[in-house]
Amino acid sequence: MVIRSENSSQNVSFRARLRRERIASRDGMAAEARARADAAIESRLFELLGARAPGLIAFCWPVRSEFDARPLMARLLAQGWRACLPVVEQSASPMVFRAWVPGAAMGTDRHGIPIPADGEPCRPDVILLPLVAFDRQGYRLGYGGGYFDRTLAALRPRPWTIGVGYELGRVDSIRPEPHDVPLDLCVTEAGIGGPGLNRLEP
Repeated sequence: MVIRSENSSQNVSFRARLRRERIASRDGMAAEARARADAAIESRLFELLGARAPGLIAFCWPVRSEFDARPLMARLLAQGWRACLPVVEQSASPMVFRAWVPGAAMGTDRHGIPIPADGEPCRPDVILLPLVAFDRQGYRLGYGGGYFDRTLAALRPRPWTIGVGYELGRVDSIRPEPHDVPLDLCVTEAGIGGPGLNRLEP
């Protein structure tokens, strides 16, 4: 059972502080340590996804010292997968997804994040979500915009959701709010965990 804080203002303060601390820790990773962590994460994800029939996978363009999934995407595309990126069209609405291939024409969204310049909306089978912080129940802390929570709540059937980040983001609890949507799995350089660990097929 998830225990939710009764004091919303304290929860907001806690999550804001946690967000700042974990982003600062991630920004401060030494180059060699980051390279080792990235290689381990990519290996775990490729093994995990390579066991599935190829489908359409969504990933996020790396910003703010996040794991860079583009080399993984190149490997998956070679295996027959297709890829897409999330696009924020309206601030209070679910995101849409547009197909992506290496070398595709790119623009930027309202937050300055690279997105495909055009393309029809598509619906991913798997979504890789960046983690600022995460807990054992699969709840994730992002940047506070709520975009992924709104998007996951709207998608039916729901895609297989995999949080991707560094072990330094692991906490006992992010103090989830009612709108938070737990992920199926979380993958870091240290391993794979989450509530979906025993059902690797969605």
